[in-house]
Amino acid sequence: MAQERIYQITVNAAIRFLPEQSDESAGRFVFAYTITLRNTGNIAAKLISRHWIITDAEGAVQEVRGLGVVGEQPVLRPGESHEYTSGTAIATPVGTMRGSYQMTAEDGKKFDAPIPQFTLAAPRVLH
Repeated sequence: MAQERIYQITVNAAIRFLPEQSDESAGRFVFAYTITLRNTGNIAAKLISRHWIITDAEGAVQEVRGLGVVGEQPVLRPGESHEYTSGTAIATPVGTMRGSYQMTAEDGKKFDAPIPQFTLAAPRVLH
């Protein structure tokens, strides 16, 4: 009997506030985020596109869709990971990001890898 295919990508985020690119008086708070995607399934998969939902503390939402990540469409074999850094700007010192990556497994099956919500927060804003 063939092994059941498991389509699973685990996503982790590390966030950093960028004060040198931010301007509080102009309502611009810039954050860098480093994403690590790890194939925790048992079949290789290629990252095709991304969908981000970025929300600031006033409820303003930005949706970002695009091919790949930072110009790449990595293939992750079981156990492999891919890391990249990107950034975003919001109008408040606190906000959130969440979304998904659209993947295609080597057998042609398409699936989403959810990006768990994480918080964007300038220093000394949250307790």
